[in-house]
Amino acid sequence: MLPPIYSLLTGTPAVSAIVGTRVYPHGEAPQDVTQPYVTWFLVTGTPENVLQGSPSIDRNTVQVDCWHQTGAGVVALATAVRNALETQTHVTGVLLNERETETRLYRIALQCDYFLAR
Repeated sequence: MLPPIYSLLTGTPAVSAIVGTRVYPHGEAPQDVTQPYVTWFLVTGTPENVLQGSPSIDRNTVQVDCWHQTGAGVVALATAVRNALETQTHVTGVLLNERETETRLYRIALQCDYFLAR
């Protein structure tokens, strides 16, 4: 089961004010997409095993990448995304803070753990 990242981010006014509904799964945005935008992908999905019976919860580690044309803009977007994620997940780190060489877009990548009931 994939975590509801799209509905969380597009349903958060501070995020949707910046990217609208431009939140894309599988770590990839459409070619020639309007900027700024967010991509995300599932890094791992692990059941929270118990001694007896089936696990009732899965822990999903997700990477959420914020893309923007400016350095200040990507910081504002990443801050809004982090604040939204922290309402439902455990943000565990900032993985990247760079300017991508090919697109020349600024990117901040956040990692979070999403615990989902089965």
